[in-house]
Amino acid sequence: MKERARILVVGGGYVGMYTALRLQRRLKRELGRGEAEITVVTPDPYMTYQPFLPEAAAGAISPRHVVVPLRRVLDRCRVVIGEATAVDHATRTATVRTPATEEEGTDGRRIEYDELVLAPGSVARTLPIPGLADHAIGFKTVEEAIGLRNHVLEQMDIASSTRDPDVRDAALTFVFVGGGYAGVEALGELEDMARYATRYYHNVRPEDMKWILVEASDRILPEVGEEMGRYTVTELRRRNIDVRLETRLDSCADRVAVLSDGSRFPTRTVVWTAGVKPHPVLAATDLPLNERGRLRCTAELAVEGFAHAWAAGDAAAVPDVTAGEKGRECAPNAQHALRQAKVLGDNVVHALRGEPLETYAHKYAGSVASLGLHKGVAQIYGRKLKGYPAWFMHRTYHLSRVPTFNRKARVAAEWTLAGLFKREIVSLGSLEHPRAEFELAAGGKPSHDPPHNPKGSS
Repeated sequence: MKERARILVVGGGYVGMYTALRLQRRLKRELGRGEAEITVVTPDPYMTYQPFLPEAAAGAISPRHVVVPLRRVLDRCRVVIGEATAVDHATRTATVRTPATEEEGTDGRRIEYDELVLAPGSVARTLPIPGLADHAIGFKTVEEAIGLRNHVLEQMDIASSTRDPDVRDAALTFVFVGGGYAGVEALGELEDMARYATRYYHNVRPEDMKWILVEASDRILPEVGEEMGRYTVTELRRRNIDVRLETRLDSCADRVAVLSDGSRFPTRTVVWTAGVKPHPVLAATDLPLNERGRLRCTAELAVEGFAHAWAAGDAAAVPDVTAGEKGRECAPNAQHALRQAKVLGDNVVHALRGEPLETYAHKYAGSVASLGLHKGVAQIYGRKLKGYPAWFMHRTYHLSRVPTFNRKARVAAEWTLAGLFKREIVSLGSLEHPRAEFELAAGGKPSHDPPHNPKGSS
C-alpha cells in the first residue's frame, strides 16, 4: 500500500460484518501501523442472523443469541451507530445521521473515505394497501420477531378472557402475507408454539385458531423446488393452516383482512413478509442502479464504471458467472451474501495492493426451511429431504453458519435444554412500554405510543 487508506463500510448485516471482518484480518499489519482505517456505519450495534428469527419468535432461542455484537467482533474497526442518508462518490464523502444528530441540531456528520463498500441490505417492500401501515407487522428484525411472539400470546390471553365471540374470533385469527422463507418459517414456528401453548389455557383449543397464509403466486418456497413446495402446502394444510395461493391482500383496514378472492377475516394479527426492496440510501448516491434499484456490479463485486466503489448482497446486482443463461444475476440471499463478503474483502485488499482481482463464482447449493419443531423441507444439490431429516439439516446448516464460536455454543446449549424441558410460553409485551407502570404510579397517563425509534424498539 502506497498511502493510508480509509475504508468505509455502509451496513452491518451479513455482507457488511463479514467484509469488515475479512478486511481487519487481511489488513492486520496495516491497521496496526496506522496505514489503514476501517469505519463501519450501521443503524444497530449488532448483526442479526435472520434465519434464526422464526425460532427466536417461537422461544426456541434467546433473542440475545440471534444477534452478534459488532464492537466485539470488529475490534479493529471504528463502528459508528447511525444511518447513511447520502453518498457522494465524486467527492468521496458519505452523510450519516447518528443518534446525536438531532441533539446537535445538524443534518448529520460527513465521513470521508478512499474505498467504499455499500452493503446496506434491504427493507420490507410494501404496497399501498388500506390499513397495512396501521395494523401490520414485518418480520425482518429481532425486535419484530419478539414483538410478534408477545403479540400472539397476548391474543390468546384476550381470547381466553373475553365473552364476546367476535372479539375472540378476531384474536385467534392470524394472517401471514407472503409465501417465501420468512412467511412460511414464521408461520410454521408460531403455529407450533401457539398449539403447544393451548394446553395451558382451559378454554382455548388448537382448532379454535385460524392460521391463514396468503401468497400472490401459484406456489410457495420456490427456492426448494416445485415438488417440495407442493409438499409444504400439503403439510401446512394437514395442520389446518389455510393456504391460499394466487390470492392477494386487498385491505386490512378496521382490523378486517379482505382477500382478493372475496374472503373477509376479522383479525388483530397481519404479518407482512411479501418481499423486500433495496435500501433507500442507494437512491441517494451518484452510483448506477438497475431497474430494480440495485447497484450495477461486475463479477469482481466492483460498481460498474466507478473505481473504489464496491457492493454485494441485497444491494448489488452481481452477475452469476456459473449460470448458463446470459444476464442472470445472483439471488439476493444469505448463501451468496456470506460468500460474496469474503471475495469482496479480498478484492478491496487486492485493489489497495495493486494485485489482480478475484471473480465471484458460486453455484447455488440448495435451500433448507423449517416448518416448526421436527418438521422441514430441503433441496441440497438436487437431493430432496422432508420431515425430520430436513429439519435436522436446517438446524445443522445454520448452526455452522452463525458467526462466532460463542454464538454457536449458546445456540447449541439452548437447543439441548429445549429438548429436556418444556417450552416457554411467557409473553413479555410490557417490555415495549417499560415506563408505563411508573408513569401511572407517578400520576401521569401511561403512553402506549412507541418511542421515537425507526425500528420501533424501546
